[in-house]
Amino acid sequence: MSYLGIDIGTSSVKSALFDARQRLIGQASAPLEVSRPQPGWSEQDPEAWWRAVEATVDRLAAEHGLAGLRGIGLSGQMHGAVLLDADDRVLRPAILWNDGRSGAECAAIEAAFPRSREVAGNIAMAGFTAPKLVWVARHEPQVFEHVSAVLLPKDYVRFRLTGHHVSDMSDASGTLWLDVAARDWSDDLLEATGLNRGQMPRLVEGSAPSGELLPELARRWGVTGPVVVAGGAGDNAAAACGVGVVTPGSAFVSIGTSGVLFVSNARFSPNTAGAVHAFCHAIPETWHQMGVILSAADSLEWLSRITGQSARDLAASVGTPAAASPVAFLPYLSGERTPHNDPAARGAFVGLAQAHGAADLAQAVMEGVAFAFADCQAALAAGGTDFESALAVGGGSRSEAWLRIIASALDRPLRLAADSDIGAALGAARLALCAAEGADPREVCAAPETLRVIEPDPGLAASYREALVRHRALYPALKGAAG
Repeated sequence: MSYLGIDIGTSSVKSALFDARQRLIGQASAPLEVSRPQPGWSEQDPEAWWRAVEATVDRLAAEHGLAGLRGIGLSGQMHGAVLLDADDRVLRPAILWNDGRSGAECAAIEAAFPRSREVAGNIAMAGFTAPKLVWVARHEPQVFEHVSAVLLPKDYVRFRLTGHHVSDMSDASGTLWLDVAARDWSDDLLEATGLNRGQMPRLVEGSAPSGELLPELARRWGVTGPVVVAGGAGDNAAAACGVGVVTPGSAFVSIGTSGVLFVSNARFSPNTAGAVHAFCHAIPETWHQMGVILSAADSLEWLSRITGQSARDLAASVGTPAAASPVAFLPYLSGERTPHNDPAARGAFVGLAQAHGAADLAQAVMEGVAFAFADCQAALAAGGTDFESALAVGGGSRSEAWLRIIASALDRPLRLAADSDIGAALGAARLALCAAEGADPREVCAAPETLRVIEPDPGLAASYREALVRHRALYPALKGAAG
């Protein structure tokens, strides 16, 4: 028996195949491109996700065989708006999580339904799905009038796999249409955006079945029996399942394209004042809080593009800092969520001198992201949530220097585990195992063995406490300065 986890990311699709003991059999990935037709916009073609899924699963089928496949789990970038007409045809490119065009529409939603924060557990943010639909209604009414279904990125892939419109609780939490405490769509929130339940996918828990693989795909991939497709999860909840962050107080730090500080909760715990996300977890009767940075590793990738040096080389050039850089960097290249909730925020270097070079800029970028994580930590603490240590995941966790910088900025140990870079795909496969076999997700989603612990550097932590004061003064000082 085997179980497949498919992770629909922003920069790539990753598919990973596991056996019944959750051992990795094989994995494949395919790149994706983001379109930015205007400043602050971010879009992708849903068909590109499906082509990437086909390519990766075709490869796994050819190299490892899928005859014994029992379940498929899906993980995906959250908040994206895939709009389908009555014939399930895509009406326009999907508007992604890091698209900032719908800032004005957020205010319109909260004005139309003043209790929106209480019900959704979150501030209306431009990255969420609901404001995108209000923007489409205002600016592309000819598209909006034909919207028969709204799906999230992974749920569009599910539709191509099963023929059904279904979402899970964790991903649906990021739409701003979910009553997060009740784990159900809110008719009031839908009405505030001119939509109704009939345009929403059916909801299931992430560890529950959502449908079965279509027969033509089973034949294509050489599958011999029925394959259950699990509800799955939004990318961060899936990663949490993959790294065992399902018990209250457990945490992870994700240094991916975006950055996330994620803590599991036993109950719904909103803190909208600090722009903290309070979402359903992917398993029943569990919730989580997140602080979100829109440009984490993406900030270093941006620096890589403008310097011509690889992100890996830039990170290596930093070494092990002895003190905070004299150059400060605000990582708000695509706006920011926690704690500012400002899609118009922009990045900045402050304190540059003739003597500074690429290595100085790289240190400033890595520290700026670390201080953004510290802002998330403070916002979670204001909501009554703390953590003793956190597992480090995502591409940025391959940099020892960056881990030490973040551990020192948070003044918390960071743990490393094997294969943390496939956490979301593993989490999706774990949910597939639960859905196919009826297994208990709290037992299946166990924490991996810790390989190493990156402790905070006491001297660097002290330096960062001072630098963090400067960092927090820059956003209000520069707000509105960008054209």
